[in-house]
Amino acid sequence: METAPAEDARPLLVLEAVSKRFGSLQALADISLEFHAGEVHCLLGENGAGKSTLCNLIFGTHAPDSGFMRYAGREWLPAGPAEALNSGIAMVHQHFSVVPRMSVVENLMLGQAKGILAHRRYADRIRELSRRYDLVVDPDAIVGDLSVGERQRVEIVKCLMREPRLLVLDEPTAVLPPEEIGALLEIVRRVADDGRAVIMVTHKLAEIAKVADKVSVLRGGRRITTARMAEAQMGDLVRAMVGREVVSLESALQASLADIKPLAPDPEKPRPFALVCDGLTVKDRSGAVRLDNFTLEIRAGEVIGLAGVEGNGQSELGRVLAGLLKPSAGRFHIGERDLTEAGPAAITAAGGGIVPEDRHAVACVTGMNVAENMFLNKLGQFTRFGMLQRRALTDAARSLMQQYDVRAASAEVAFGGLSGGNQQKAVLARELTLDPLVFLLAAQPTRGLDIGAVEAVYRQIRAAAARGVGVLLISSELDELIAASDRILVLYRGQVIGEKPARMDQREAIGALMSGHAA
Repeated sequence: METAPAEDARPLLVLEAVSKRFGSLQALADISLEFHAGEVHCLLGENGAGKSTLCNLIFGTHAPDSGFMRYAGREWLPAGPAEALNSGIAMVHQHFSVVPRMSVVENLMLGQAKGILAHRRYADRIRELSRRYDLVVDPDAIVGDLSVGERQRVEIVKCLMREPRLLVLDEPTAVLPPEEIGALLEIVRRVADDGRAVIMVTHKLAEIAKVADKVSVLRGGRRITTARMAEAQMGDLVRAMVGREVVSLESALQASLADIKPLAPDPEKPRPFALVCDGLTVKDRSGAVRLDNFTLEIRAGEVIGLAGVEGNGQSELGRVLAGLLKPSAGRFHIGERDLTEAGPAAITAAGGGIVPEDRHAVACVTGMNVAENMFLNKLGQFTRFGMLQRRALTDAARSLMQQYDVRAASAEVAFGGLSGGNQQKAVLARELTLDPLVFLLAAQPTRGLDIGAVEAVYRQIRAAAARGVGVLLISSELDELIAASDRILVLYRGQVIGEKPARMDQREAIGALMSGHAA
């Protein structure tokens, strides 16, 4: 599958035998790659394969331990991201780097310009790029009020404003709803066609097929293969990525979940309610209704999927149930407790497990280590005479990491150093081991996860339901919702407009409801 560039095409970026180690973890080992202007070069691999580490070496966030990099014909060893940006390399990270309390235009001006004239110039530039690339971005919007997908657009516009020679995209579609992914891939293609080099990390083979000129597969920190996309076989790429034969995600999920028996009904005693939402309504600062009279009952052992195009009230609902946003009207109960006015700590104490859509912003403390994050809501269990018993905490974290396949050099490394997928698995492990766990909100739980990790996440969620936990599953991935849920509700413009059984023969009808049309 190895290919070589045309003889007269000099690579913009060259990596020769590059290696990087974090403690005992060999993140990259002897990686050699070439990236050419005018090409989209996709990096494929499981969580923890080394893709993000490779991107961070190129962008100057980390320095290689050994090996050689050459950019634009000269040795490349940037002192930091600022040097990379000044040299024409821009990167969209897995995790956002915008300031929530500032407007979009203020974020893009940060550290570069100030004053009324600069504000207008930058706002006009944002609008121009938005029109050019079909990326809807309001320069005056407050970033903290935007959905995850909207914030991703801001990150992309921020990079495009610099007109980079090399654009590095680390999981750029992981936070985007399906209807926006195609538009982003068109942007990626257009950027490359303008003569720029694009490095794109993704787990989604369909995206690679649409946009890639080349694809390189990493596994265990090593480059397994590089191929021209026109000549590559998807089955070969998947086998190279995971080291085994893999069926389709839909089939894998169905097979994986088949042996998990649902909670048996008791005809003489109905199962208690895990979650009751009664008329929840949310209005934004301008008075626009974002969530409209949302009413739902979830019983113990039931998994309800919530489908909908992003921006139709899912984010607001998730924030209300997490205690991060007070509804304008309505109430909700977890078990028998009214938690409408409660904060996150009270919701956790009542048995509410929360896996939010933006794990990096609200689900972890990246400066703390893995063990501390995995027991963030239970640190009191490891405190004696006011002192944290770190050995006991670390031992407990190691056990949980093994159980939930959280891959890191150790339980003591900084949480921010984990890959996005491993961060997500750690957050899920923490919430699923709450005692008691009455209700679980899982919002976009598989964003940024590889095929094997997606399967593992849904097994854990279905196993929790089999133990009697009520689950609200919010996802942009309709096939995953259908495979993992008992029934599916569709949210459109803040309202529940329909309910369907979670079956593949209902997929078209669910899709029609998501677009606002009756099936």
